[in-house]
Amino acid sequence: MFRIPQPLQPHTPYAHKYSIAPMMDWTTSECRQFHRLLTKKALVYTEMVTTGALIHGNTERFLRFSAPEEQPIALQLGGHDAHDLAHCARLAQEYGYDEVNLNAGCPSDRVQNGMIGAILMAHAQLVSDALKAMSDRVDLPITIKHRIGIDDFDSYAFLRDFVGTVAQSGCTTFIVHARKAILKGLSPKENRDVPPLDYQRVIQLKRDFPDLHIVINGGIKDHRLAQELLDQGMDGVMVGREAYQNPLLLLQVDKLFYQAEDLYQTPQALNDMLTSWVRLKMASGIPLKYLARHMLGLYSGQAGSKKYRRHLSETMHRAEATAEIFATGLAYISPADFQPTGELHS
Repeated sequence: MFRIPQPLQPHTPYAHKYSIAPMMDWTTSECRQFHRLLTKKALVYTEMVTTGALIHGNTERFLRFSAPEEQPIALQLGGHDAHDLAHCARLAQEYGYDEVNLNAGCPSDRVQNGMIGAILMAHAQLVSDALKAMSDRVDLPITIKHRIGIDDFDSYAFLRDFVGTVAQSGCTTFIVHARKAILKGLSPKENRDVPPLDYQRVIQLKRDFPDLHIVINGGIKDHRLAQELLDQGMDGVMVGREAYQNPLLLLQVDKLFYQAEDLYQTPQALNDMLTSWVRLKMASGIPLKYLARHMLGLYSGQAGSKKYRRHLSETMHRAEATAEIFATGLAYISPADFQPTGELHS
């Protein structure tokens, strides 16, 4: 079995027990600000940004975020060149990010051709060298997000040795999507569902590397499963599509996982805050469509949710759309019929 060379950094509790995954076209700044109205504690991630985009594109456009409203926030980078990744990590520190994460899990053909994403799992030493270069340039935590395997390299031994090699860089936080990636033959969308989940491999990884922080991702749709995974030794859980498609899931995160007070005493208080936020953002020049598209699933499963969603979908793209359109949509949701979602206990 692969063993991490000594000395190893002493294990400390991982601060981010709950995080919201980076998702292309979804976790924009507007989305992250909206999620912050539901959870103050969860770690949020940017969409993946490639090193090429930061170095040769509009750096300000890609890196700016609303501080401190979006914090704690991690920048996810896509790339493989150690020098470029180190340079971009330095930019992230200058812009005020709380963490920099390397994407070693995206399976799309487009990023594979640039040696970005899941293809990196076939090049563990390259990844280790890149993470070491990043850590040497900044004081921020440098983390990695990856799969449990790729294509035919899907044994537990492969995963264990990948993590062992990469850990030599000094990286201590591994966010593991508990599915392998099939790089040829499946689309990115299919790679999120078709390869089966294998939580036990990730749990075993923590047993073999007790001094690393292991965060598990993939298929987590409620707080009960999240807590079960934490109880089995995971240092954190990362939720993706469910947090986006059913944002009310986030409303209990601070209380259940961080022992914090409820953010809102009543459903009406939440509605009032959301309406005020939409008005504030629109007054700053952001069109309703850029806000409301992230909020379509807000009341998923609640009485009136279909009318709410239909109303926003049909009106938010209009040039003359105002914040009152959102307020009108909320009127379809009756606070008296409101039911919490994703509860830990039935």
